[in-house]
Amino acid sequence: MARTLTIFFIMLYACCGMAMESSESLASRQQVMQSEKNSAKASFLQEIPSVAKQFLGVPYRYGQNPRLTGATDNSYLFFSIYTLAAQEAGLFYKGYMPMKYLLRNVTPVSDGAVRNGDLMVLNNNLAAMVYKTEPWGKLHFIYASQKRQQVISFTSDNVVFKIYWMANLKGFYRIQDGLLH
Repeated sequence: MARTLTIFFIMLYACCGMAMESSESLASRQQVMQSEKNSAKASFLQEIPSVAKQFLGVPYRYGQNPRLTGATDNSYLFFSIYTLAAQEAGLFYKGYMPMKYLLRNVTPVSDGAVRNGDLMVLNNNLAAMVYKTEPWGKLHFIYASQKRQQVISFTSDNVVFKIYWMANLKGFYRIQDGLLH
């Protein structure tokens, strides 16, 4: 009987050891996957400036996809930038959304935490994308201007930024993580 109990406890110990090793292995694999995902998201953010610059000067046309027609509006501009930057980083961007739906899939960001890809949204829901941030705080924006009939860029030290964009600022927003896979 004592021998049977000894064998039982040895087998139980061995099984628990394998289960613990298995859970440690799983945790290790999950850490590697999370690290790779974080690396891909960092790459996504780094790709945004070069991708965004490709669209400067593209004609403005409401409802047009620049990759199909050579013209764009804001929602297709942002979709195109996110999609191409995601592809370069080995990720997938969820898909096109008109601006009102895109703005339902963002989270607020404090002024000091703004990064590439964040959106500056005005009270009337007009938005510009932050496509580049500089270490000393200067921000570079891109948007499809209906008034100028093309995709333009401006910076946070521009007088129009201060008297129009900041005066009508609703806030800065970041696309939700669920939009990138």
